[in-house]
Amino acid sequence: MASLLRLSPPTLLSTSRPCSSPAKPRFPHQPTIKNPPRKNLQTVQSSSFSTFLDLEPKSKPESLDFDIPFFNPADRHRFDVIVIGAGPAGLRLAEQVAGHGVKVCCLDPSPLSMWPNNYGVWVDEFESLGLDDCLDKTWPMTCVHINDNKTKYLDRAYGRVNRKDLKLKLLSDCATNGVKFHKAKVWKVDHDEFVSSISCDDGTELKADLIVDASGFSSKFVEYDKPRNQGYQIAHGILVEVDRHPFDLDKMLLMDWRDSHLGNEPSLRPHNSKFPTFLYAMPFDSNLVFLEETSLVSRPMLSYTEIKKRMVARLRHLGIKVRAVIEDEKCVIPMGGPLPRIPQNVMAIGGNSGIVHPSTGYTVAQTMALAPFLAETIAECLGSTRMIRGAPLYHKAWNGLWPLERRCSREYYNFGMETLLKLDLNGTRRFFDAFFELKPHYWHGFLSSRLSVGELFMMGISLFGHASTTSKLDMVRKCPAPMARMMGNMALEAI
Repeated sequence: MASLLRLSPPTLLSTSRPCSSPAKPRFPHQPTIKNPPRKNLQTVQSSSFSTFLDLEPKSKPESLDFDIPFFNPADRHRFDVIVIGAGPAGLRLAEQVAGHGVKVCCLDPSPLSMWPNNYGVWVDEFESLGLDDCLDKTWPMTCVHINDNKTKYLDRAYGRVNRKDLKLKLLSDCATNGVKFHKAKVWKVDHDEFVSSISCDDGTELKADLIVDASGFSSKFVEYDKPRNQGYQIAHGILVEVDRHPFDLDKMLLMDWRDSHLGNEPSLRPHNSKFPTFLYAMPFDSNLVFLEETSLVSRPMLSYTEIKKRMVARLRHLGIKVRAVIEDEKCVIPMGGPLPRIPQNVMAIGGNSGIVHPSTGYTVAQTMALAPFLAETIAECLGSTRMIRGAPLYHKAWNGLWPLERRCSREYYNFGMETLLKLDLNGTRRFFDAFFELKPHYWHGFLSSRLSVGELFMMGISLFGHASTTSKLDMVRKCPAPMARMMGNMALEAI
């Protein structure tokens, strides 16, 4: 779920409606996955189930062949907005802001490099954004293995983002809208009353009315005024060629909470019972599959070595022999915790802005959806004849991204994360057993961050009603403290 909960997400039932018109395919233009040419792979043969950790990934980092408009040092070093980072968040915001006629520069040490991680999204999310042409594979259904005896089939289509297509689309939109790029790393950001300046590692200094940091979780330019008591989602993912696998090709496996693969692993099973991980799988064909062993959320962060050991045991149990590793990835996603200080001189978008879903880790679809709203707020300030700058601009921008309703909703999602942190394997199974019995409006909305605060509380009541007696006892024993914190934080937000 690193793309998950990747449940953004990657992730995580059933909506079917009668139709009076003749039946037609849900995806009449189903894209064909663009796999790396297998003739270029030097396939490594292996007779052991566990040696996939020693196989060298065959796919190497690549740069896109695209002619982007670079900043000319001879030109004026002043912009309306500077965006730090050319990831999904940075490019999306840059092209949206520039689309309003605002002068934008995007800084990144390697703006044409491919993004390293796989992204999974709900198909309806990208369809609503007009980005469904950037999905290279879709599955009409998803499934969740609660345990060895219970599987839930979810009637909501899931897709894998084609990272190359999405980046090329965003780069193209940036170029069309007049965004300039500068290939450099930002060393320092300074602020005067109405203008900010950026110093780069190549000696270049640029100025702008607003700096937006989209450089990700490791950013050093966004400030916090509260302890960052985050949870962490950690996963090991591999795109592999295999002899065979047991997954249905028309279903994406959102979560597999079974632990039968640890029956002969006495050193792993007890810890998994307390701090569980699940398998996330995207089967592309009978011999090509993306697999990811994921800790949904933990605090402190679960050991990466532990994650890989559990994955080795799981694949051995499932009879999956890896013949070649095409890509591998380590995914660590900080989740929940407080928002950055609001407002502050540097604006943020993406992983360092609090957008990551605290209960699932989903980010990409939410970022794509919120960037246009933030861009409109920025344009209202910098594109107007009165030119709102300085403190009023920072206030409007931050509150444009995080209005009161959205901040309160995020407190509820934080409550969900804190609840999950208190559950062991059996408690987690019971939770998701009840969660996916909710009306699709509720579980869809929760995973896609689109429920109002009132709807979230109604969802909580419905979840309690669907829960087993044991799960209700879990909630009564473990939820009061997180709920009290949530209510207190909501009250502070409203003051």
